[in-house]
Amino acid sequence: MVTLTSLHIAYIIITVAVLAALLLKKEIVLPCALGILVIGYLYQGSIVGAVQTLNNAIINSCIELLGIIVVIALVVAMSRAMVASGADQMLMRPVCRIIRTRNTAFWAIGFAMLIMSWLIWPSPAVALIGALLLPVAARVGLPALWAAVAMNLFGHGAGLSSDFFIQGAPDITATAAGVDTASVMKASVPLWGIMCVTTIAVAFWMMRRDLKQNPTFSSAEELYDFSDAPQRPRLAAAVAILIPTAFLIDVVLMVRLGITGGDATALVAGTALILMAVITIANHGLRAALEVSADHLRDGFIFAIKIFAPVIVIAGFFFLGSESFAQTVLGTDATGLLNDIGLWLAEHVPMSRASVALLETAVGTITGLDGSGFSGLPLCGALAQTFAATGSIDVPTLAALGQISTVWVGGGTIIPWGCVPVAAICGIKASDLAKKNLIPVVCGLAATTAAAIVLM
Repeated sequence: MVTLTSLHIAYIIITVAVLAALLLKKEIVLPCALGILVIGYLYQGSIVGAVQTLNNAIINSCIELLGIIVVIALVVAMSRAMVASGADQMLMRPVCRIIRTRNTAFWAIGFAMLIMSWLIWPSPAVALIGALLLPVAARVGLPALWAAVAMNLFGHGAGLSSDFFIQGAPDITATAAGVDTASVMKASVPLWGIMCVTTIAVAFWMMRRDLKQNPTFSSAEELYDFSDAPQRPRLAAAVAILIPTAFLIDVVLMVRLGITGGDATALVAGTALILMAVITIANHGLRAALEVSADHLRDGFIFAIKIFAPVIVIAGFFFLGSESFAQTVLGTDATGLLNDIGLWLAEHVPMSRASVALLETAVGTITGLDGSGFSGLPLCGALAQTFAATGSIDVPTLAALGQISTVWVGGGTIIPWGCVPVAAICGIKASDLAKKNLIPVVCGLAATTAAAIVLM
């Protein structure tokens, strides 16, 4: 039996306040910092302990996010070198023959992101797709915000929630639910299809509506200094061939060697740094490259830190909801607040087919608030097994519903601290991306939950 303490209640109140501030389009750094102080005070029992908790939460949040900060910085540094060489023009010419409009750019970015996410995971896919296709999208006038929506919904939503190739998500869910992975994957197909079609269709409709109402909507062109023609066409052509070839080799290595997650991101980041150095030396000569490469690197990290600075504090509060992070910051006796809240709901909600499906979605959403796409999967799988014991409910279907809701929220589509990688590579605010995703994702979750009630 889970009992909600003052710590849980404070966390719920602060979370609701933060979400309300988001809906009112207000910045949430200060509320999250205050939330960390309150949680720290309630746990440590002293003002000194609360202040120390604030510092430790931010430091550990920075550590958690450091990998993606570095890869964004290095990819941006590489893009600066690429643009300086004029290779962006050469690289875009063949792709622009296919991607001619905003609509085709949206779908091309989306499906490319989906395929890459299935193969190598969304985080490294963000860096690859952003580096290669975002300039093309900018050229045809697709707003940076809607390019980010496409990358986010197809990658961190559709790709990560299905995970058909790597099968990390369904394996965790199935193990906790006491069923085999294949049954969860099979049960997830119709629910996943309904979620994806509903969410992406609503997002595409919203994009077309916005572009009609705002024909001069800001595009991603501010990230790129497009020139009419490269000054050194041979070098530009060579770089335009080198960059996609290098990243294609990365993808092949990831697939052949089973490199995923953080290791795949590290491979992309290292490749980007090497490419930046090689391109800068070829374009400016070794002596000048010593200075220019430092400038490109500085620009990349300034860009990344500018995007991530507020998110580090915001994530610090929501990371406290996960057990492992809370134990690092607060102490070894700390529990996962979000998991506790989810279990408490499961113990106090009357059981029926509809209420079970709604509760599974709610628990998946709550446990996803920490920004980790997978941390809530064991709980959702275990709850599916528990709920099924109370009546004639299909365990794989209910587990699949929990998996989809957890990953779509926690994987990073409707919470700003989870949208940062895509927002950073597109040069927009994570909160703006989360707001654009909110209505489509909520519509998708509603349709998927309704379908699960019928299929169970």
